[in-house]
Amino acid sequence: MTRSLLLALSLCLPLLSGAQTAWPEKPIRIVLPYPPGGPSDIVMRAAGEKMLVSLKQPLVIDNKPGAGGNLGTAEVSRAAPDGHTWLVSTDTTFTVNPHVYKSLGFKPDDLIPVAMLTQFGQTLVCHPSVGVHTVTELVAKAKGQRMNYASGGLGVPGHLTMELLQSLAGFDMTHIPYKGPGPATQDVLGGQVPCGFLAGPTVLPHVAAGKLVALAVSSATRSPALPDVPTVAEAGIKGYEANFYLVAMAPKGTPEAIVQKFRAALLEALRAPDVVARLKASDQVVVGYDGAKTAAVLAADSKKWGEIARKIQLGLD
Repeated sequence: MTRSLLLALSLCLPLLSGAQTAWPEKPIRIVLPYPPGGPSDIVMRAAGEKMLVSLKQPLVIDNKPGAGGNLGTAEVSRAAPDGHTWLVSTDTTFTVNPHVYKSLGFKPDDLIPVAMLTQFGQTLVCHPSVGVHTVTELVAKAKGQRMNYASGGLGVPGHLTMELLQSLAGFDMTHIPYKGPGPATQDVLGGQVPCGFLAGPTVLPHVAAGKLVALAVSSATRSPALPDVPTVAEAGIKGYEANFYLVAMAPKGTPEAIVQKFRAALLEALRAPDVVARLKASDQVVVGYDGAKTAAVLAADSKKWGEIARKIQLGLD
């Protein structure tokens, strides 16, 4: 009788332990490795309220900018894999940074792909005082005088898109990196830097207000938010194409059941009609890939951007 009772209790212990560790047990921390105001910030603040309803725990948005996304990513890579710390980052942290940074501060394999959230491009903008309205005019002006351009940081999408443009069009501008597209946009608005290749979601309101002039978008097709603005390829730079994505990642070892639950809550929030409309207005298209497809896209783009980084000799400390 005693032996049977002990056996029954031992079989119940895993069930009791599981009940005590039901996820999530506390607020969920979402690390964004960029300053407020960029695509990741817009996405998570749009989705956060809806995720609160399904997960029954608040989301804490934690902006940790620096080193092209490496600092915040490294912090998540060291976090406990218990489902209470996640990363939402631009894909370049994994497709570009490993090719150009001597030290990342993390190993890409220390994180696992959870989902691909949105796709977005970069918008080439200039301050109205520069007096250019097309890519051709900017190239001609930059060939005739020394000019600067702003981006959200070393090795981030805006840096890559302009370096690719300069490589293909045969001109040179001095790069002024900032800690995110928001601060970079502010200095272009203020005229401290004449132009920038910056995240569409960040510059769209200023283009609409006439405070910035949009010359082109980096993507293969025109932005639905800027239908009158050509792609760089349409503007005469043949073969030019640069699309970017937001991805959600988790520390390696996070239980698959928790990953699936988090992914489901996040993608459900992003597919809500009001969120889709809000993101579309900010030049982002909801993608909604699972972990496996996200990993495949990251691998393909890593190969593409690695080749481009080597071609333009992009190397960072």
